[in-house]
Amino acid sequence: MTGKTLVVLAHPDLAKSKINAAWVAALAPHGDRVTVHDLHAAYPDGEIDVAAEQALVRAHDRVIFQFPMFWFSVPPLLKRWFDQVLAYGFVYGPGGDALEGKAIGVATSTGGKADAYRAGGQNAWTLDELLRPIQATARFCRADYLPVFTLNGAMWGLSEAQIAASAEAYAAHVLGEETALAA
Repeated sequence: MTGKTLVVLAHPDLAKSKINAAWVAALAPHGDRVTVHDLHAAYPDGEIDVAAEQALVRAHDRVIFQFPMFWFSVPPLLKRWFDQVLAYGFVYGPGGDALEGKAIGVATSTGGKADAYRAGGQNAWTLDELLRPIQATARFCRADYLPVFTLNGAMWGLSEAQIAASAEAYAAHVLGEETALAA
């Protein structure tokens, strides 16, 4: 069990999402412990309110970045969020301790099947390797990096049961109650 968790959601079209929308819905009953912050809903023009975002980060013990994998990286608005919100004097440099000791995690869905994300697979690298910049960011900001939560195969017709099971496991992951990750 953990304190309050901020989920920074970066899905450019959540209404068309099956996986990310199911994950968000699974968190709804836990609003007392989880804040889901939809960047695309908050900033349709892409202009981020840095002070408001930094206040959200400070108010939570854990931060989970939830997004669909985009060209082996994060969606553009989340990259902008990293660039603007995780600023000198906030998370590094003099007085930059806002993430120190907090837990940072990633929850991502992929279009490709799990076996595409391995050495020698279609994508040549593991998901952990592709997400290394976020892990390095967490380390640089003196945060604890959580295991990655993922559901692979979005483009391959996942069943409603697979998505529902993933959503249940995701809620446990976000709440810090899981012992195993979704496959």
